[in-house]
Amino acid sequence: MQDIIIDGSSLCLEEVASVALDATPVVLDKISRQKVIKCRAYVDKVIANGDVVYGLTTGFGKFSTVSIPPENIAELQLNLIRSHATSIGEPYSEEQTRAIMLLRIAVLAKGHSGIRIETLDTLISMLNSGVHPLIPKRGSVGASGDLSPLSHLALVLIGEGEAIYQGEKMSGKQAMEMAGITPVKLAAKEGLALNNGTQVMAALGVLSLLEAERLTRYADVIASMSIDALKGTPRAFDELIHNLRPHPGQLKSASNIRNLLAGSLLRESHRNCGNIQDAYSLRCTPQVHGAVRDAIAYVRGVLQIEINAATDNPLIFADEEKVISGGNFHGEPLAIALDTLAIAVSELASISERRIEQMLNSSLSRGLSPFLAKRPGIDSGFMIAQLTAASLVSENKVLAHPASVDSIPTSANQEDHVSMGSVSAIKLLQVVENVASALGIELLIAAAALDERGQQSSPPLERVKALVRESIPAMQEDRTMYPDINNAIALVRNGKIDAAVGKID
Repeated sequence: MQDIIIDGSSLCLEEVASVALDATPVVLDKISRQKVIKCRAYVDKVIANGDVVYGLTTGFGKFSTVSIPPENIAELQLNLIRSHATSIGEPYSEEQTRAIMLLRIAVLAKGHSGIRIETLDTLISMLNSGVHPLIPKRGSVGASGDLSPLSHLALVLIGEGEAIYQGEKMSGKQAMEMAGITPVKLAAKEGLALNNGTQVMAALGVLSLLEAERLTRYADVIASMSIDALKGTPRAFDELIHNLRPHPGQLKSASNIRNLLAGSLLRESHRNCGNIQDAYSLRCTPQVHGAVRDAIAYVRGVLQIEINAATDNPLIFADEEKVISGGNFHGEPLAIALDTLAIAVSELASISERRIEQMLNSSLSRGLSPFLAKRPGIDSGFMIAQLTAASLVSENKVLAHPASVDSIPTSANQEDHVSMGSVSAIKLLQVVENVASALGIELLIAAAALDERGQQSSPPLERVKALVRESIPAMQEDRTMYPDINNAIALVRNGKIDAAVGKID
């Protein structure tokens, strides 16, 4: 496992996933190390000169006009972390927490935060050793970034709070002791450098985005199975049509569907059936899936910038000998992007559920049994599986409402416009999970519909159907169905479909 070098400017989304999901170790770049040291030296100089600088020698937020005596500066930083750790609810997973820790390390590595190098090294040691702070999900409004959840992260760094270590929940102090890591005693500016920024919402956004990209690829595969099972016509996917409306995502989705359906014997069996056009949920799949792809591309661009951005406050410019208080911590770029992603990816489930209806409704399915039941009336077949998909789609309609259009002023109106970006990120997690589940249900039903047709689909789609049958036997009569649904969802989430069809974009 090759270490990932952190230099504050070249981290990519896939590396975030590698650290979060595979525990790939990270190492601080040598040049970045020198930048951090130089920046800290300038902070020490500012404090020694007695300059009045926000966050270094003053209070925070509404208390920015209160000067802090030199003997209380360290206490100020400690109080900041303790008082701001107010998040509640279920904690983020260890994988999500690792992504958050990595992005906090990345922003500190830029050398504009004023942190001491030993503090940054300690945070890197925690990540590499698997000391995962317990960070509750709810408590950030995305104003000065994710102040509260990032404070929970910093608590463990100073030997307080709670953590997960080697799969067990324990105090932050115990976790640090077991890992052989000495907790940090915060110095000037360090508390603010640790809890000011957008790393929580950015980390969740990255993990959700990568999952959404995979779901979009799989949606093309699963839709192709449904289209073939419904004896759909591929005319609507002809490149002549799509070249006249050349949105990049639409072109790619149409190309995928054409390639996935090529060589289908089932298609050849009804080539001259007279079917000119299909329902929108089949015919317009490239337009819908393509629009999702284009939205995803926009969000990827935002996240790629954000994970290499300096988002704390104030920012230190040692070369220019300036400390500038600004607003890079504001989560609006992420809030809007993550709301957009939730809206876009939810459409994959919306159109998927309509294709499910096409396969189960005997008045629409072109000869398939009602609900694909072997003994209609005695057996219900997949009747209620469609209800589950409908429930997921309905839930997504609520979750897709943008959090970024809301703002509740905080900190005595000092923070009078907030992004609610963390709310956007948390909702997005559930939307992506729901979409994966809806696609899993369509996969299950499309495989059954292809079985009923009794003629071979295309080679890649036959391989996908065979993959389904490895864990889900064909249903000959009604049986308890939720294990089948869960197995199908697992196939959508574990990446095996890529191996079956060959990697598609």
